[in-house]
Amino acid sequence: QVQLVESGGGLVQAGGSLRLSCAASGSTFSINAMGWYRQAPGKQRELVAAISRGGSTMYADSVKGRFTISRDNAKNLVNLQMNSLKPEDTAVYYCNTAQYGSRWVPKGHWGAGTQVTVSS
Repeated sequence: QVQLVESGGGLVQAGGSLRLSCAASGSTFSINAMGWYRQAPGKQRELVAAISRGGSTMYADSVKGRFTISRDNAKNLVNLQMNSLKPEDTAVYYCNTAQYGSRWVPKGHWGAGTQVTVSS
């Protein structure tokens, strides 16, 4: 199984940038697709970006062109570069396994997440 620890969140002004990092433990990391998810107040948790074990990427329409997901299988890391941030990006961000090409959201094995707050 995979254990996940997210970091890098914070408070930024609209138009700013943040880089989130997810450290994963577990021998199966490199064979899984990974994703970044977020949950805003009053909304369900949603997939915002995913990366296959081979490095292919996909993004939700709301973040496409602004966010970039990457992974380093040797270091068991998955990152999310967030540029041109908007107030509507405010949420708790989580990493987890993903089904590449699907909007599936895992039901368990979540880390604590990292808070991203964007002020106007």
